[in-house]
Amino acid sequence: MSPERLQQSGPEYLAQRHVLTYMEDAVTQLLEHKDDIEQGDVAKFFSQYFSSVSQGTHVLFREYGFVRCTPHNRASFLRLFWRCFRTIAKNGDLLTVKEYHCLLQMLCPDFPMDLTQKAARIVLMDDAMDCLMSFSDFLYAFQIQFYYSEFLESAAAIYQDLLAGKSLNTVIVPTSRSTTPRQRQVLADSASLEGVEAPHFYQCLENLCERHKHGTCPPVPLIGEIVSGAPRLTFYGFLMALAKHAGINHSIGALPDKAELLVDEVLDNALDKIVAQLSACSISQSPAPFPLPPREIIRVASPKKTVPSRRRADMESDGSTEETDSSEN
Repeated sequence: MSPERLQQSGPEYLAQRHVLTYMEDAVTQLLEHKDDIEQGDVAKFFSQYFSSVSQGTHVLFREYGFVRCTPHNRASFLRLFWRCFRTIAKNGDLLTVKEYHCLLQMLCPDFPMDLTQKAARIVLMDDAMDCLMSFSDFLYAFQIQFYYSEFLESAAAIYQDLLAGKSLNTVIVPTSRSTTPRQRQVLADSASLEGVEAPHFYQCLENLCERHKHGTCPPVPLIGEIVSGAPRLTFYGFLMALAKHAGINHSIGALPDKAELLVDEVLDNALDKIVAQLSACSISQSPAPFPLPPREIIRVASPKKTVPSRRRADMESDGSTEETDSSEN
């Protein structure tokens, strides 16, 4: 047993691991599907449920309220999003914020648009929400906006108070998830300001993390590394530094380093085995259209086709038509 576990009481350990959350959800799922489950299969159902929690597949196609309710769920959703759509990065496609939101809704049907837009603003730094973004830029910005959403809302309020010259002892931490019009205006203008004094900002963030020990806050030492880089700091500069910091990415533990973004050995090995099996079967069978991979492995085709590709397809289509006409004549 770890020293950390020995220092914690039972309720503290259960709260930190969100055990009761998963127990309640498992019972709810069991009751919803009780007609499909035989009495002797209840133990098997719980075993499969907690196996899916351990593997991180339990958040797939679930409602947003469940996807975001624990740090493990958030990390699992980030990992699924990367694994499902990394082919976009392989193809070098650039997508708009609306297209990225459509991808998120494929995994979570009620995923909110405002959170996707907040992630896009970290990349774009303006309100040009129709601009194109690479998958890697959006992914790491989305990671910190999604995983640390409550922390960032509180940090934004702290930043506003420091801009307004309020005392450190009177900083107001919001309890609502929504951002007020005044907050949005301050954040939109922050890139053109000098920002706030970095040591004061760091002290407030340190106090914030101390008050939310079981919340999703970045490690305080890593915040110190980011904030200590300059005497003054804008809020957007802080967000961009969080998104690009390798230590922050490692602390979340959902995504690989940016240099290894296209690598997924487990998924690639599974696909290689499937292709090898299908190739072996095709030797003794008549040619047939290549079948799709099983449902357990999600592969998404490129959502866009470049203009040259379209033109090439049109030329090939026109050429085949002319050849057919000439042969008939």
